[in-house]
Amino acid sequence: MVANLEQKTPTAKGLEGKDWDILLRHISRGKCTPFIGPEACTGSYPTKSARAQQWCDEEDYPLEDRSELARVAQFLAVRDYPAKPIERLIEEFEKIKSPDFSDPYEVHSVLADLPLPVYVTTNYDDFMMKAFSHKTMKRDAISEYCRWRDGSNKTTSGLSGEYKPTQANPVVFHLYGKIDEERSLVLTENDYLQFLVNVSREEKLIPPVIQGAITGGSLLFLGYQLDEWDFRVLFHILQNYLENALTKAHISVQLVPMVEPPNKEQVEKATSYLNSYFEKQLYTRVYWGTCHEFVQELKQRWEASNYANR
Repeated sequence: MVANLEQKTPTAKGLEGKDWDILLRHISRGKCTPFIGPEACTGSYPTKSARAQQWCDEEDYPLEDRSELARVAQFLAVRDYPAKPIERLIEEFEKIKSPDFSDPYEVHSVLADLPLPVYVTTNYDDFMMKAFSHKTMKRDAISEYCRWRDGSNKTTSGLSGEYKPTQANPVVFHLYGKIDEERSLVLTENDYLQFLVNVSREEKLIPPVIQGAITGGSLLFLGYQLDEWDFRVLFHILQNYLENALTKAHISVQLVPMVEPPNKEQVEKATSYLNSYFEKQLYTRVYWGTCHEFVQELKQRWEASNYANR
């Protein structure tokens, strides 16, 4: 299990200078694609684990695993009716407040300042689009989502035809759906499994321009935990594309593994294992810390680099 941590432990290491230089160079060329996960929105709405536990308390959930939202949502869909967890999620999202985009180190705000053509989010919110709108120098971004569910209209996607995202006209692609498109949401365990089956069976459910961004540059993972459905399904999807792609340098921002009671040796072993896991499975280097810590350092390094001034 990975726990939130405000300060890095002595065993948590950042990226090496060469890793930062590679990342900044790829960003300057528009060859980096951020994947925005649940922990990137900490402070704006509950984490999936916290939401799952709240639903368990209020819905009389009878099983032991109370931290996995997909499993709790599946229980509601079976006990009541299939749309029940989606309806509850939508009602709760209607009450959330957007982040403070005037904060220079807000995650979405920092990402919106980077000259990138493609952003992928597995979150349901519209924070990335709002971050673009908040900027003085606005970029004409479009928002699209994966039409994975059987019966969805797959002909209306703005990413079909000859559309090509650019730094001036980027796209925000919602892999697991967006909150204002009910049929697009991937929420229950069955949803995740069916999503994986459909995407594997029908290649173009992930539009070619998104596939090209995945295989043609570095990937930056922000706000994921290895043991959650969001990352596990994403991992399997990406493996299919990366197997035939030229090996690139990818970055994953990970919270420091913690054990109870705290034990430095066990933490070191856990971080060593996860470093090896990311390196071998996704050719990915790990930045150990919170999303906030990472984007703060990213912004500072980017603005101080020669790449930002070209």
